[in-house]
Amino acid sequence: MSFPSASTPFSVVCSELSFAWEDGTTVLDGLDAAFGTGRTGLIGVNGAGKSTLLKLITGELRPASGTVSVAGEIGYLPQTLPLGTARTVSDLLGITATRDALHAIERGEATEENFAAVGDGWDVEERARAELDRLGLDTVGLDRTVATLSGGEAIMTGLAGRLLARPDVLLLDEPTNNLDLDARRRLYDAVESWPGVLIVVSHDRTLLDLADEIADLREGGVRSFGGNLTEYEELLAVEREAAERAVRAAGQDLRRQKRELEEAQVKLARRVRYGNKMYEQKREPKIIMQERKRQAQVAAGKHRQLHEDRLAGARDRLSEAEEAVRADAEIRIALPATEVPAGRTVLTVSGLPAAEPASLEELIVRGPERIALTGPNGAGKTTFLRALLGEGPGADLRVRIGVDGVRYLPQRLDVLDDKLSVVDNVRVFAPSASPQTVRAGLARFLFRGPRADRPAGTLSGGERFRAVLASLLLAEPAPRLLMLDEPTNNLDMASVRRLAEALEAYRGALIVVSHDVPFLRTIGITRWLRLDKEAGLSEIEPM
Repeated sequence: MSFPSASTPFSVVCSELSFAWEDGTTVLDGLDAAFGTGRTGLIGVNGAGKSTLLKLITGELRPASGTVSVAGEIGYLPQTLPLGTARTVSDLLGITATRDALHAIERGEATEENFAAVGDGWDVEERARAELDRLGLDTVGLDRTVATLSGGEAIMTGLAGRLLARPDVLLLDEPTNNLDLDARRRLYDAVESWPGVLIVVSHDRTLLDLADEIADLREGGVRSFGGNLTEYEELLAVEREAAERAVRAAGQDLRRQKRELEEAQVKLARRVRYGNKMYEQKREPKIIMQERKRQAQVAAGKHRQLHEDRLAGARDRLSEAEEAVRADAEIRIALPATEVPAGRTVLTVSGLPAAEPASLEELIVRGPERIALTGPNGAGKTTFLRALLGEGPGADLRVRIGVDGVRYLPQRLDVLDDKLSVVDNVRVFAPSASPQTVRAGLARFLFRGPRADRPAGTLSGGERFRAVLASLLLAEPAPRLLMLDEPTNNLDMASVRRLAEALEAYRGALIVVSHDVPFLRTIGITRWLRLDKEAGLSEIEPM
């Protein structure tokens, strides 16, 4: 496949860019950013405006003010592709008009319009087939309807279409969502070989470590760093350590200034008492005594103002130092009630189809095992989890659960009642807990004071995720078997970090469906399983 020349100075420049939604919510305000040739990873918390920025670059959204200039053609792969049931793979690739004209010419309809429609695309079908094969879609035909594609197949087909168009600027918005490990590796290869301008919004650490530059979108501005995500985080760690030292030094200075002000006030009070005593004793002429009193008051005022200014300066330096730290608050919880003894049988699943010699006929989970359930898209991982809960298909399976408190986190996070407050949502899962107990637990999930009383429907994406976590982990009975289905999909890196923090405190058995290998390694997976449609369930080596 051919790509645009890497030497061509294609670029994207955003100048004083502002955008707000119709309800007045400001997303970007006076943003300046520039993206040149190379792979840029665009990161930031949920709601920072990453997807909005991509849509402003494509022209799908119009800014309230400011400008966006793009040198070259744009290819854009959004998070959600338009997948009408009647559309075909050819439509998704964007080559249907060219193919129709080509086929018409082959039938003898050699019109000027058909030749114009074909242009230089005489080999479009061969190139499309080669691109689909390269991305692991060798079984996907050009006339297949998109309704029959899995989510991962649809994303990879959409990517194939963008690559076929050979754009000068390629924009990808969370492209690894819903991709299995094999598809992710193919996408990584495609990204790594891209020589033009590429901007990718993602929380996928492996993908972001392929970047030449990281653009961190926060508080309406972009901070650019020449390097990949790991290198950027190392820089942030150094900066945070220096900032924390500055906070400690500023705090010490503030305490010293407070002591000096107090000491100065004591000295001034002594001088005032001495001056009053001398005045009462009238040892000197009245006019001299009054002048000395006036001078003492002036000197005292200056002295006091000097120390108050120093104190105010120390407070400002402390505030600036604390702002520079910008450390994300951490979830710190203790969940002793979730503990499962090492020898206890938590789950037994019998009747598994043993399609191959290595396939498991029975799955036994003992103690606080942490199991990763991997496998290709469409293998039935979500169906398997729901069967363990007694929901949906899986009648051939015999499931025995040996602990109280089984909780399931679905991909859609639809376990909260939007009309209820965060406190009341948690109390649905823990009805016998007092409001004070629930509030104490929520505080450790960063919901303190009035924040715990907000309706769930008003929460941001990251806040909602924390509320869901709190509801599951503070539930009664305490969850001793926790099943998570693609928990990091659509989460920013701060939320992924908080999920890992919460799972550090969890002491029960864990089954996680995920293709996010760095996340799985972070949470200490002890056993790796793979589910395949043909081969069934098998144990695999750690990834």
